[in-house]
Amino acid sequence: MDLQTGMFDGRVAPPLHDAEGLVARARKILSWARRSGHGVAFVQQNSPPGDQLAPGAAGWAIWPALGQGADEPTFGKTVENAFTSEELRGWVTALGTDEVIVIGAATNHCVTSTVEGALAEGLKVTVVSDAHSTGSRPGAPGIIAAHNAAFAAAGARLVTTDELTAAGT
Repeated sequence: MDLQTGMFDGRVAPPLHDAEGLVARARKILSWARRSGHGVAFVQQNSPPGDQLAPGAAGWAIWPALGQGADEPTFGKTVENAFTSEELRGWVTALGTDEVIVIGAATNHCVTSTVEGALAEGLKVTVVSDAHSTGSRPGAPGIIAAHNAAFAAAGARLVTTDELTAAGT
């Protein structure tokens, strides 16, 4: 979810809270998903012109350190909830799954809205509790913890990166 260059490079805004750790955990999750045959898709914010996440802007591309595969689709969005995308919903349906795993940024915006959107679609949602982040500021750990509690209260399953990647499914 929105793990784009502008969230990491510090050119327009400070990198996400624990950006390096987030990338390491995301790479571990992506590697696990690929090895275990799970579909992998990226979601990309398409902000208005002038924003660091506007199509074609320096910050818009998926962060290269994630190593997106050529066969892994990217679904663009202009709102916080990725499940407003018919293409994303169709892709999930075509995989024959009723569950999604959510990681990314920003915890208190697009991650929250996408978790809510997926639950509203009737999907089972797993949130990797240590693989989403928000802007780098002193209160970031508290924001992440509060949202993790809200995700669980809404019916999402919470796991850590290590729990997910050790599970085998």
